[in-house]
Amino acid sequence: MMPALASYAATEATSKGRAFSEPAPQHRNQYQRDRDRIIHSAAFRRLEYKTQVFVNHEGDMFRTRLTHSIEVAQIGRTIARALDLNEDLTEAICLAHDLGHTPFGHAGQDRLNLCMKDHGGFEHNLQSLRVVDVLEEKYADFRGLNLMYETREGILKHCSRSKALELGELGRRFLEGKQPGLEAQVANMADEIAYNNHDVDDGLRAGLISVDQLLASRLFDMQRRSVSAKWRDLTEKPMAHETIRRMINFLVSDLVNTSRQNISHNGPVNIEMVRGLNKPLICFSDEVYELQFELKRFLRVNLYQHDKVKQMTDKAREIIQTLFDAYMHDADLLPSETRTRSDRDHENSGISGRARVVADYIAGMTDRFAIAEYERVRKA
Repeated sequence: MMPALASYAATEATSKGRAFSEPAPQHRNQYQRDRDRIIHSAAFRRLEYKTQVFVNHEGDMFRTRLTHSIEVAQIGRTIARALDLNEDLTEAICLAHDLGHTPFGHAGQDRLNLCMKDHGGFEHNLQSLRVVDVLEEKYADFRGLNLMYETREGILKHCSRSKALELGELGRRFLEGKQPGLEAQVANMADEIAYNNHDVDDGLRAGLISVDQLLASRLFDMQRRSVSAKWRDLTEKPMAHETIRRMINFLVSDLVNTSRQNISHNGPVNIEMVRGLNKPLICFSDEVYELQFELKRFLRVNLYQHDKVKQMTDKAREIIQTLFDAYMHDADLLPSETRTRSDRDHENSGISGRARVVADYIAGMTDRFAIAEYERVRKA
């Protein structure tokens, strides 16, 4: 049975609905339907072979975009339940938030954005929305997944002013400095909690960062000391796991408590009041925000800029650039269906139309497929 929701939570009764009207689902609610459509999408399946920090073929111990999305959804549901928000909507947003990510993580996105600089750019949040609105082709009555407005609202975390102008009602909050619903805010913070702490785990597993280095992070040091005091003879592997588990719990607890205080202080009575605020209500306390930011800074310097990671990201940039240049120069290298779209969009929208089709194709690749394509087009 669905728990009682707060008056400011998103509900079907107050929803802005779907772009295309459909009969009500049986045996599940509208946001569960969204979740299921996301899980059954081709883009979601491909997340299994897209990585966070490490290239997919580097080893099977590291997190992929799929495992990350599942972990974000678990954290998001916990927070939503604690705040009497809509868990099903939160889960749907969490599972969909990375659907538009390129192969090779942020390095792939940055290089594809550079490739597209004269053609409207590339941003993975917008691409995730494009995936669910346009690129998934599964249904007879419409393109995309025809998700509820609130799910689409949550997927779009960031948006430039120029892009917001193209998105109508969905883009208005970026122009007016307003907020999305609380479920979207929860999904955003669950993502941040998950990737920071799980990158610590992956970095330790890979041997790219050490416990001694991590002690410079007050968040890690504080939880490590707590674990060491309770279990003095614990070996290193469970010690690291217990420390990271406690870090996540510490951050979630602070987020829930601070968000409760923010909600009480601002007193929203419905989702429109939440949207009308000029700052988010779901956030850390100032002290814990500083601890989390310190951890992010540590990871940027010690993990993301590690020589081994930089070697992988340099190779990733080369692969993306080579693929983009090759497909733009010779559309015959594209699969037939994509080539047809490329020719049509080139005719309708010029070179930028073709570039967008090429970007869609590259963004949808897995790490392994991109590497194989790179080898193929170099021989062509």
